[in-house]
Amino acid sequence: MIISGRGCLSDMPNIRRKACHKLARQQEIHGRKLLSSYKDMVTAVSHMANTSSSMRCFLKGPASSPLVQFSSASEDKNDNGDGGGIPVFRFWSIPHFENLGQELVQMFSLELSFKRLLVVELLSVSCEEVQQQSTGLCWSDELYPGEFNELSISNLYSEETQEPVLPRIKGWESNTQTIQFNHHPDQEILQVYLTAWLAEVNIDTQRVGDIFSMVGEEMHVNLS
Repeated sequence: MIISGRGCLSDMPNIRRKACHKLARQQEIHGRKLLSSYKDMVTAVSHMANTSSSMRCFLKGPASSPLVQFSSASEDKNDNGDGGGIPVFRFWSIPHFENLGQELVQMFSLELSFKRLLVVELLSVSCEEVQQQSTGLCWSDELYPGEFNELSISNLYSEETQEPVLPRIKGWESNTQTIQFNHHPDQEILQVYLTAWLAEVNIDTQRVGDIFSMVGEEMHVNLS
C-alpha cells in the first residue's frame, strides 16, 4: 500500500508555527501553575510577617475586672506585652524571639522578591512564531488581584514609588533602578532562570535550622 505524502508535504511550511501554538498552550497552563505557586509564597510570607509582629500579649480592660482579657494592641504604654508577667519562655525574652522572627521574615521576604522577578521573567517569555496579544508584563504590574496588599505586609511594596520593591541578593549592593525583561531568552538563560528558581539564594538554611531548633526547645515541639 502506497501512502501519499502530499498532504504532509503541503503542511511542512506550517509545522513550526503549529508546534509553537501547541507549546504556547502548554506554556499558558504551566504559567497559571507558576503564578499559583507564587501566590502561595506571597500568602505564606505575609502570614509570617503578621505572626512575627504579634507575639506580644497585652492586658485589656481595667485591672480591677474579675475577668482577665488580652489583646494584641496595647492600651497602656507601661504594658510590656508579656501577658501581665506570665512566663512565656524559659530562657529568652519576647524581644529576643521577635528579633528571630524578623530575621526569618527578612530572609524569606528577600527570596520572595527575587522569586517574583523570575515569575515575571518566565511569564513574559513568548514564541516568535506565535502571534499573541502580549500583556507586556513589567515589574510594576500586579500579577494577581490583591498581590500588592499582601506584599505591603512584608514591606515589599513601596507606597512612594507605587510598585514592588526591586529584588536584591542578601549581602550584595545593587544600583539597579529599572528592570528590563527578555521576551525571547535562549536556552542558557532559561536554564539560569530554572536554576535560580530552585536555589534559595537569600535563605541561610543553616541559620533557619538553628532558629527552629532554639524555638522548638523553648516550646517543647519539633519544628521542621
